Parts: sequence; structure tokens; C-alpha cells
Amino acid sequence: MDVGESYLGGLGAGSHGRHTITKAIVAIAVEMREQGFRRIRLRHVPAISGTHLTSFIVDVVTPGTALKTDGWIGYAPLQSLGFQHQVTVRPDSPDPAHVLMPGVQRIAALLKRGLLRTLQGRISKDHLLYYLDEFTFRFNRRSSLAHGLLFSRLISQSVQTEHTSTHDLIL
Repeated sequence: MDVGESYLGGLGAGSHGRHTITKAIVAIAVEMREQGFRRIRLRHVPAISGTHLTSFIVDVVTPGTALKTDGWIGYAPLQSLGFQHQVTVRPDSPDPAHVLMPGVQRIAALLKRGLLRTLQGRISKDHLLYYLDEFTFRFNRRSSLAHGLLFSRLISQSVQTEHTSTHDLIL
């Protein structure tokens, strides 16, 4: 499984690399297979500290899984949390990140392109959770053979949730 992070937002004046104030940080986990990708998980994290990154990984990845990350120090605690941690991208490596970790790079590019087309560059941090959930859902269902079950799941979930009045829906 490839794990990494990406940044959403326009050009940030005075910031470069992993230092940003204006951009949204998105943690990405991509389940890899021989040819292509299986499922993904995305989450907005407030910072790229080890606390936020490892919290995301612990929530979405089964312990014992082999994880490929870059050399960022925020991923250092993964070995002690029960994961098989492999550092793949190093500053001294001649290979670029998209060669060594194609999953994270491809998903980040698809996410940015999809949001740019859909929202025309107007990404709201207030709604970022919904954007990421929608993208994750669509990506993970792209090769599903049971498209008809989607409606069945929608109906079963709507029956199980509590009633919400119209007054509560209107802000």
C-alpha cells in the first residue's frame, strides 16, 4: 500500500515544499495490486505531523500491512505501530516520486483534475470532507460489477437513519 500526502489549493506565496498555510493537506492511502489500484482512502489533515499522519493510517489500514512512504519523518512511528514500513522515496534517489510511488501521485493528480473540472478551481475548506468522500466513493466503485446494489444500499441506509425535518435542513 502506498501512503503519502498532497496539497489542494492555488499557488501559495512565500511557501514551498511541505510548508503551507493556505493549502489544504490531504492524506492518501492507495491499495496497490499487480496492474493498477484497488481502493483508496483520503482524509483532510490539519498538519503533516506524525500525530495526524499516523492517526489517518491507523484508522484506514490494517495493522501488519506493508506500507510504502517517502522519507518524511512524520511516518517514522509506523514500524512501532505494527506496520511493515518501507521508505521508498529518498532525496538522493535518481528516480522521481511518480516512478517509485505511482499510487499516491496518480490519485493526487486525478483528485486535483477532478476538482478543477467540477468546481472550476473554487475549493472550499468547509466542504472539503464532502469532496474527498465523493471522490473516494466514485473511485472505489469504478469497477464494481454490482451497480444495481447502489440503489439498494441507499434505500436501506435511508430507512435506518432518523427523520430530519425540513426546518433542520434549511440553514
